[in-house]
Amino acid sequence: MIKPPSISPIDGLVDLACRDGVDVRPTLLRVLTDLYVQKPAHTADETKQYVELALGLIDTVDAATKAAVAASLSHYAAPPPAILAKLGLGDSMPASPAITDLPEVTLPEVTLPEVTFAPEATLVPDAAPALAAPIATASLTDVFLDAPPADRRLILANLDIVAAPAVLIAPLPDDKIARLEQAALHREPAAFARLVESALGVDRELARRITDDNSGEPIVILARALGIKAAVLQRILLFLNPAIGRSVERVFDLAVLYDEISLAAACHMVTLWRQDAPAARVPTKGRHEPVYQDDLRTVRRPLARENRRADPRETAAPHKATR
Repeated sequence: MIKPPSISPIDGLVDLACRDGVDVRPTLLRVLTDLYVQKPAHTADETKQYVELALGLIDTVDAATKAAVAASLSHYAAPPPAILAKLGLGDSMPASPAITDLPEVTLPEVTLPEVTFAPEATLVPDAAPALAAPIATASLTDVFLDAPPADRRLILANLDIVAAPAVLIAPLPDDKIARLEQAALHREPAAFARLVESALGVDRELARRITDDNSGEPIVILARALGIKAAVLQRILLFLNPAIGRSVERVFDLAVLYDEISLAAACHMVTLWRQDAPAARVPTKGRHEPVYQDDLRTVRRPLARENRRADPRETAAPHKATR
């Protein structure tokens, strides 16, 4: 059964609005309006609350945000008159233009050329395995990232069955979670991808695909596996990728997925990511072993200077000169 999200995006945005350095007012106004128009009817208290919040935000946002709010209210049956007046639309929305009868269009007749097949034409037996080879070698990571949202949920449901509960991933430290959140709030996907690469231990290309994904499920898996709280995840979803943040319905859907997916399934998927696209390891430099006499001298000179600098008599504070 689908559970409602544990924390509303409104609560997360209100908490975020108390911080310095991030202007959330345009996003907050769009989210408030989208939530308002999703309900067909409102009580007097609900309308009063929306009007008070929206009136305080309209004067602080840009023209593009005002246009987006007006477009959302244009599809609503009874938009608040005070908001329409504030947007300069009068007491009612302009009526949609009527659709007139379209002129009848007659398509020209098209005669297809006759196609004949040679009787001796046969299929080449060796062609089929060559076409099937790429599918056989595709990793589950590629299959998941290339799948639509519905198929991704099906994959996660199956992972929940086969995932080992003991294979868990250590939660990400609070300071690294804060760095991920700040990169998202400042809309810096490149910085966010670098942090994902380090946090998950995957290569740069996979970290970029996770960050730039327009559906959002990889970010939810990342948050669930690394112990990122739901409120932090919702703020990341609202600001990191405009394709996700502009859709309140999408953010709610991903919040529900965060509550539904098990920790074992999320950790199992991250483990597969690490196996399919491991992070590049920096080779350690081996110790230099002198071979020739000149090499031996060049190695000993720095050591001698190092010993001379480490002499306590040279590092002691100088005596003050007395008159």
